[in-house]
Amino acid sequence: MRYITVSDLAFQYDNEPVLENINYHLDSGEFVTLTGENGAAKSTLLKATLGILTPKVGTVTISKKNTDGKKLRIAYLPQQIASFNAGFPSTVYEFVKSGRYPRKGWFRRLNKHDEEHIKASLESVGMWENRHKRIGSLSGGQKQRAVIARMFASDPDIFVLDEPTTGMDAGTTETFYKLMHHNAHEHGKAVLMITHDPDEVKGYADRNIHLVRNQELPWRCFNVHANEQEGETDAD
Repeated sequence: MRYITVSDLAFQYDNEPVLENINYHLDSGEFVTLTGENGAAKSTLLKATLGILTPKVGTVTISKKNTDGKKLRIAYLPQQIASFNAGFPSTVYEFVKSGRYPRKGWFRRLNKHDEEHIKASLESVGMWENRHKRIGSLSGGQKQRAVIARMFASDPDIFVLDEPTTGMDAGTTETFYKLMHHNAHEHGKAVLMITHDPDEVKGYADRNIHLVRNQELPWRCFNVHANEQEGETDAD
């Protein structure tokens, strides 16, 4: 099922063109990576897709329903989200648990299924043993994993991730890629992830969208190319 369609999108900061002629899509059941050189406006593209930034031209169509006919849920993980200071009062478990409430309503009690989902989310990123620790006392990589666990607890239909493995060690990073592949292929989720290590994730991702600079246009203007599994094809 087509969850996101981006057509002829262009974006600029003030009078400086950043993105032009962007066309791509995201379907349920697929794990898609977004790559490009430094300064290639990858984060800007995610924000323009989600409506955080307003495109200059073009359209973004996001499905209102998921494959089950229920309201579509999107989880967005921006860069450097795990910047809690040492005084942050919540425990890891409390923090991840809070991700479950939007599905239930803030004033409804969580049931056994919810608690099991929270535990599974923590275990999936290797944070169950740290569940009673204060968020502020964790290392940077542990904070990042706690944020990801909270996102899993919310059980979204679409994961939009901006370099989520920052601060993770190699083993945890590979486990995360496997988990994203599993969520897409076994549970029908859609994953769109910015990465600076495409070679590491290519064994798990279904497609890659690569932002490149078009030398014939003003600098910081980029077009989208998609590296399909069958070979590289232009998507613009």
